[in-house]
Amino acid sequence: MTDEDWMALALAEARKGVGRTGPNPPVGAVVVKDGKFLGAGWHRRAGLPHAEVEAMAAAELAHGKGCLAGATVYVTLEPCSTAGKTPACTGGLVRAGVSRLAYGCTDPNPAHAGAADGILEKAGIEVRAGVLEKECGEILRPFAKVQRTGLPWVIWKCAMSLDGRITRPEGEGQWLSGEESRADVQRLRAEMDAILTSGETVRRDKPALTIRVPELLEGREQPWRVVLTDRPDSLPGDAPLFTDEWKDRTLIRSGGLEETLRGLAGERGVLSVMIEAGGKLSAAMFATGLVDEAVIYHAPILCGGGTLPALAGEGFSQSMELREVTWERFGADLRVRGLIAK
Repeated sequence: MTDEDWMALALAEARKGVGRTGPNPPVGAVVVKDGKFLGAGWHRRAGLPHAEVEAMAAAELAHGKGCLAGATVYVTLEPCSTAGKTPACTGGLVRAGVSRLAYGCTDPNPAHAGAADGILEKAGIEVRAGVLEKECGEILRPFAKVQRTGLPWVIWKCAMSLDGRITRPEGEGQWLSGEESRADVQRLRAEMDAILTSGETVRRDKPALTIRVPELLEGREQPWRVVLTDRPDSLPGDAPLFTDEWKDRTLIRSGGLEETLRGLAGERGVLSVMIEAGGKLSAAMFATGLVDEAVIYHAPILCGGGTLPALAGEGFSQSMELREVTWERFGADLRVRGLIAK
């Protein structure tokens, strides 16, 4: 197997941590010696061992002390070179006696970027950087954005009719998308640190905004549910966000959009936020340039006038295009996902 093949296995480990590790990044690692797999690991939560340490511990558990001498470690992100809640991973790699390290992305923190290379090479460890860099970078986008800007990665999620409506005519029920799409939304929520909605949406729909699939919730907390409103006294006290068993995961925020997002990243360690709201808040987020990605479920239905549009209010000064677009079918619905071109 090639370096790229082993790194693909490390990436599969890293994906297990998406939505669970904030403010730390999701990282995976694999240990290999003489072309044979020894162990793998992933970072499970801030304060717990990093992926390299997990992988090396798994290798020693399976193959005994001393198996790491001369081994190669593949990790999706440059190993940390400073101690925080856990010791620096560079030191652990040196003490373990590994002979080679390959990693995907350089640490996006400018204070640490590339520092591991010199530390490890000085200890006689061969280093190869940039293995599957693009693929590793994709799951690290939220962490990289927070490091670069102080703002979390923002996804706009919307289910809409073919004529761009998010509600059905009165008396027809609330759902536009089908069960398959709603199951996919559960998986998407499980990748998020927070869900942002509006006071208007809470008053109108009383959504729960929770992960409701037990296996998706295992090993993590519910995402923060953030209600943005200038009229907190008007929110319905009987809404699930304020009465269910996760009510302590509900936050009410007033003020500017960017201020709210910065607060979530800085105070709560939030890396990723998903907008689940009506057209006014959604349009405002786009208009201020705060949205990074869109996930849209198109239902094969036309709802016509009198129903609410997906984007309302003043709208945009110019149209926005999606890039790196993917299309996937869920039942009768079509999901479009892409990055907002900036």
